[in-house]
Amino acid sequence: MPKSASYANWTLESYCLGMKLRALRSRKRLTLARLASETGLSTALLSKLETDRMIPTLTTLATICRVYGVGLSHFFCEPERHTLSITRKAHLQARGRGEEATRSIPLNAPGRAARLRAEMVEVSAAAPLTLDGSNEAATAFLYVMEGRLQFNAGSMMEVLEAGDCAYVDTTMPLAWSTMGKPRCRILVVRPGAGA
Repeated sequence: MPKSASYANWTLESYCLGMKLRALRSRKRLTLARLASETGLSTALLSKLETDRMIPTLTTLATICRVYGVGLSHFFCEPERHTLSITRKAHLQARGRGEEATRSIPLNAPGRAARLRAEMVEVSAAAPLTLDGSNEAATAFLYVMEGRLQFNAGSMMEVLEAGDCAYVDTTMPLAWSTMGKPRCRILVVRPGAGA
């Protein structure tokens, strides 16, 4: 493959042309055969375009745009925001160097513009986690992955089992501790600084 073709592939990759072509066809409820008859292009060519095995020429793309009623800008607009952060299972299962009473593993890339902050928190019976919501509003979504979590908000106490979840939006002091098992693992999602 010529060097310019691989650079073109790399440059056009972020535009997800194949995925956009497939989505438009699905939205219009057209088969490849029907689209081929509408555009005069072969089904084999259209299939290759939708699966990113071939880069469309501007003429081919313009022909397809006519059928879908969209402009070329539909395919080449720059995303305003795109963040993808992956945390692998092995990272979540790995134990830290020491047996800290409370351990937090960030699940998304840190950043000032992050709209959500997700973390896996392990709470032990030895040291409950306290969040003082009186200083600022505490808003969070909790999902108990493993163990039992005792959740205190002011004078209210709830016990959440594995598989239970809770949404909290309060200015009351919050405290979490584990019940029974030495550790409780919780998925915690909160608004980020960019929210």
